[in-house]
Amino acid sequence: MEKNIIGKAIIGKNVHIGNFCTIDDDVIIGDNTWIGNNVSILKGARIGESCQIHSGVILAGIPQDLKYNGENTLLEIGNNNIIREFVTINKGTSSKGKTFIGNNNLIMANAHIGHDCFIGNNCIIGFSVGIAGEVKISDWVNISGLSAIHQFSIIGKHSMISGLSRIVKDIPPYITAGREPLRYVGLNLVGLKRRGFTVEKINELKDIYRILFQENRNTTRALEFIENTFEKTMERDEIIGFVKSSKRGIIKGFNS
Repeated sequence: MEKNIIGKAIIGKNVHIGNFCTIDDDVIIGDNTWIGNNVSILKGARIGESCQIHSGVILAGIPQDLKYNGENTLLEIGNNNIIREFVTINKGTSSKGKTFIGNNNLIMANAHIGHDCFIGNNCIIGFSVGIAGEVKISDWVNISGLSAIHQFSIIGKHSMISGLSRIVKDIPPYITAGREPLRYVGLNLVGLKRRGFTVEKINELKDIYRILFQENRNTTRALEFIENTFEKTMERDEIIGFVKSSKRGIIKGFNS
């Protein structure tokens, strides 16, 4: 069975499209994707296979950014994503050219993802989370409901953010962030254990973050101490690289 062509949209095999949907030109929808009622999929959307797109969703809407001037940009969505009711995801601007969503993500109802964002794989974006433009969210991140993320923020992989959070600084990988203002409150132990991190690896991460967040060192000296004291590992180097490259600065520890 060949793919269907509707107008200038390309629709894969075994795709369900509900009532009162709008599928614009210049749209591609992969095989086995399910689309509910009253969904709008607009110009520039590229949707992978086996996704669920629930009622009222709007994909590839025009960016809510005054510098957007009608240029052709994209929204790319991978495979096996669940996008619940009334989610809105804008396409890119000339800044990056596209908004990107990876694979196996759950985006809960009423969430918004702005222009030029990058969302990795296996993330959970909670109810009514607001993500401003050009935010980067790495793999295995869990953002609880009603949180708001400032433009250009970066969230490291395997991190967990508590509900009602205001995210205005970068969040390093492997941690849980909570309280107000948002701070480091420990490792994301539940998530790390579920994903097979060993006790030894978890203890290494605890020790690194104790030095970075809990020993009253400035960030530069803490990184120097970590680099000179800890054995070189992928996780150690990832944390050091994340903190050094942060342009917005990272959140503080709970003793700060």
